[in-house]
Formats: sequence, C-alpha cells, structure tokens
Amino acid sequence: MDATTSPETTAPDQSPAPEPGPARPWQSKSFLGWAALIVVYVFWGGTYLGIRVGVETIPPFLLAGARYLIAGLILFPIALRGGGPQLRADDRPRWPAWLACGVIGLLLLLGGNGLVTVGERSVPSGFASLLVATVPLWLLVMDAVLTRRWIGWLPLTGLAAGLAGVALLAGLGDGASATGASGRGIAIILFAAVSWAVGTILSTRLKALPQRPLLATAMQMLAGGAIITVLAAATGEFSHFQLSHVSFRSWLALLYLIGPGSILALSAYGIAVRTLPTSTAATYAYVNPVVAVILGTLILSEKLTPMMLLGGALIVAAVALIVARRGSPGH
Repeated sequence: MDATTSPETTAPDQSPAPEPGPARPWQSKSFLGWAALIVVYVFWGGTYLGIRVGVETIPPFLLAGARYLIAGLILFPIALRGGGPQLRADDRPRWPAWLACGVIGLLLLLGGNGLVTVGERSVPSGFASLLVATVPLWLLVMDAVLTRRWIGWLPLTGLAAGLAGVALLAGLGDGASATGASGRGIAIILFAAVSWAVGTILSTRLKALPQRPLLATAMQMLAGGAIITVLAAATGEFSHFQLSHVSFRSWLALLYLIGPGSILALSAYGIAVRTLPTSTAATYAYVNPVVAVILGTLILSEKLTPMMLLGGALIVAAVALIVARRGSPGH
C-alpha cells in the first residue's frame, strides 16, 4: 500500500481551513464609527435640554458638581484598569497630574459647563447651544494670536459670519427678547464658551496631564466636580436645597447628564475619533446645536424666531467652515 495519503482519504485535521466569508456591514470600522458619532450627535446635543430641565428644581452649581463628580467616580476606575496592571510612570495619577487636571477642570467644567448651567436658568436650551457653538470661533482667534499666523480667508470668512450670528442672537435683532433669553444669561454663556476655548488650548500645553485621554478626562471630572461642589456650598446652594423639592423630571435630567450625556457620549466620541477622519468626527460641533434646538422646540416648546434661525444658521455655517478647514475643534 502507498504510504502517502490520496486526496480522497485526506485526514480531517489536515484539511484546508475554510475561507472567511465577507464581513458584515455592521462589523466594519466605518459603520462602528458612524454609529458612535450618531450617539454623540444625539446625546451631547441633548445635554442642553437636560441642563434646562435639571435647573428647574436643582441649583445650577449643585447640578453640575453632582454630574461630574458621579461621572468621574464611575470613569476613574475604568480608566485605571484600561491601562493594564502596570501603568506607565506618565500615566499614574500623581499630584502634578491632579493639579493640571484641576486647572483644566476649572476652565472647562466650572468656567465652561458650570456657567452654561447657570446661564440656562434664563436662556432656552436651544438658544444656549447656539451660543456654545461659538467655541471654535474663539479657538480660531486665540490660536491666531498665540501663533501670530495668518488664518486664511476661508476661516476669516467663517469668523466674520459667526460673530454676525452672535450679534443677532445677543439682541441686535428680536432674537433674544422674543425667546425669553436674558442679557445676563447670554453674557454668562458667551463667557463660558470663551473659558472652554481657553481650557481646550491649555490642555494641549500642560505636560503634566496623563497621556491616556480617558484617564485625563476622569481626573478632570473629579477635580472639576469637586471645585464646582465647593462653589455650590460657598454660594449657599446647599443651605437652600431640599431633596423633597426636586421634581421627578429634574432627577431624570441629572441621571441623563451623568450617563448618556457624559459617560456614554464621551466613550462614543473616543470611538468616533479613532475610526473616522478628524473632519468627520468634528462635525458634532455644528450638529449638536441643531439637535439641541430641535429637542428644545419639540419637548419644551421653546420659541423659534426668524432672527434666531438666521443667527443660528450663521454660527453653524461658520463653525462648519472653520472645522472643515482646521480639523477637530476639541470638546
């Protein structure tokens, strides 16, 4: 008998492996990235609605402090485990890293989100989202000042259009008065947008920040949340706060801001920026305000005026021009 094995008698363990079938659409990186980006569109856009509902019966600094402290406490152990059992030296949360995260948390979470929460007590959620959408405009101006470089005609056109939109929303037309937005609230939210831009730029320059983004974000949430909570106590919010006075929908708003609005959307954004082109992931900057305006109109019956629509359209178009030209505006 022939010692070799004929094709007809090939042993099962020697048979060639079957060729893999075609990848399913939902298994592709592009599909995963777009699914994550849609989550960012909806849930980050919905945070303005959540804040507006939350401040109905929860003091603003207390709302923002609780949101970030709880979200940070949930994210921090996850971020630590994500680095494996042996963290690199530059990833360990030491005091210089905590100090840097405290500075960024002060600018982004207190100066940025905390003041937006205060402003939304007198500014409709959709209106507020359009004002916050100016962050890329302030980033453009600050970057041009710091680098002393010509920004180009296209971004300059976007900047001019965006500032015109801000002027319309701030009351040069009927945009502010007809929607019930107060001048003080508008000024607070615009200052918050500037603070967010400063924090974004500074976050790229502080060397002590952890190298892993999720760990840095969790630490910023903890530090910023603690600062906001101390401010809530200093301004007397705790002394006037009673749990029994918090409405059911304000509790739901807080849960939304902690879960979908912070943890889920942040994780989804991390997936989007890793799987999609930067310019595509950055589209959240001008989609979020559109989502916020739609949600505010449908759920809270917030008013839309022609001047608000025009001003909002100018800001969204300006951000689209700047983001398309320069990449991600940061969040």
